[in-house]
Amino acid sequence: MTYRVAINGYGRIGQCVLRALYENGYRQNPAHGIEVVAINELANIETLAYLTRYDTTHGRFPSVVTAEDNHLFIGDDRIRVFNEPDPGKINWKDLSIDLLLECSGSFNDRATAELHIERGASRLLFSQPAKVDVDATIVYGINEEQLTSMHRIVSSASCTTNCIVPVLKTLNDSLGIEYGTMTTIHSAMNDQPVIDAYHQNDLRLTRSALHSIIPVDTGLAKGINRLLPELKGRFKASAVRVPTINVSCIDLTVQVSRDTTAAEINRILQQTTFGRLEGILGFTNEPHASVDFNHDARSCIVDGTQTQVSANRLVRMLCWFDNEWAFANRMLDVAGYWLDKVQNTLNSAKIS
Repeated sequence: MTYRVAINGYGRIGQCVLRALYENGYRQNPAHGIEVVAINELANIETLAYLTRYDTTHGRFPSVVTAEDNHLFIGDDRIRVFNEPDPGKINWKDLSIDLLLECSGSFNDRATAELHIERGASRLLFSQPAKVDVDATIVYGINEEQLTSMHRIVSSASCTTNCIVPVLKTLNDSLGIEYGTMTTIHSAMNDQPVIDAYHQNDLRLTRSALHSIIPVDTGLAKGINRLLPELKGRFKASAVRVPTINVSCIDLTVQVSRDTTAAEINRILQQTTFGRLEGILGFTNEPHASVDFNHDARSCIVDGTQTQVSANRLVRMLCWFDNEWAFANRMLDVAGYWLDKVQNTLNSAKIS
């Protein structure tokens, strides 16, 4: 079974999603292959082809990329390209779209998402946190079993939520968490100017991404409340942007419910990298810099060399993640899992 998918918004996540399909075998998987058949992006097709072919962060695309007559070609695979700013004007039905990956970052509400559904996209998956009225918010490895064939509009949460929620769940299950704080140290993003410029309401984001560490707002604590309701209200979160182009980390501090040691914390998290969270949560005891995790598909890699425990219960940890590549891979994991559930439901209905 091959599912037909479209990408709305071909920025950093949209480009990584397409690349991951070809690099990691989703495209060729005979059980549940995913085929991108359309992209909607305001940039012209020559620019799309060029930025697909060459990527400063992740290197050259693994297949031949060409463009012709409003189509992007990945080898022999043909992808229809639209340049439509109005989501209500694309006829997804004619393309038989099983799932639209909403990667534009320009909206996160149900009402706008439903415009795509009305135009024939069977389902929509956000590449960012969405409003509370969506059908579900999913962090793969934590709660994907909540997805059903009845769901139409779902969010993959955020790269930071995908990073920290597996760690928090593991610690809470093992030791109990009383409360905590976290600071996301995030690479620069494309909403920041190279030099100071007037294009942001947040005055801090008018400043050059190359020259400063810049505090920014984050909704990470809200994401934790939604995904781990047992920890609701126990966390505060902050974030800063730093002058690197990729790979971020979360500096986490939690007060646990019983005495522990750094060695025990590391042992618990290292053991968790096997089983359900294998390929999602990682662990290392080697001395690393951020660049070592570029193009790492795991949602989080706990740096055991940085684990500290003060007064037996105050735990401090450092968690690395590739904010582009890891999240794009989790988005495809959610997409494949969800579409398989839909197909299995349809097959069961036919049999009955």
